[in-house]
Amino acid sequence: MVLFGVTITFFVILMYLLIGALIGWIAGLLMKGKGFGFLGNIVIAILGSLLGGFISRILGIHMGSFITAVLGSILLLFLINLVSKKK
Repeated sequence: MVLFGVTITFFVILMYLLIGALIGWIAGLLMKGKGFGFLGNIVIAILGSLLGGFISRILGIHMGSFITAVLGSILLLFLINLVSKKK
C-alpha cells in the first residue's frame, strides 16, 4: 500500500508503533510518571506529536520530529496531570 508516496508495510507500521511507545515512555519518565502502558504510550505519543507539531509551526520553530514528538508528549502529559489533579 502506498500512502503519500510512502510504501506502507507491516514493518513500517510496526516501527511507527514501537517508536510511538518509546516516545510516550520517554515523556512519561521525564514527567516523573509511570506512563500509560504500551498502547497508552502510543496514543500519548501520537497526540503529543500532533500537539508539538502544531505549536512548533505556530511559533516558527523547526526542530527534529523526534524532539517535537517528545516535547509535545511532555506538554500533553503535563496537561493531563493538571486536569486530573483538579478532580
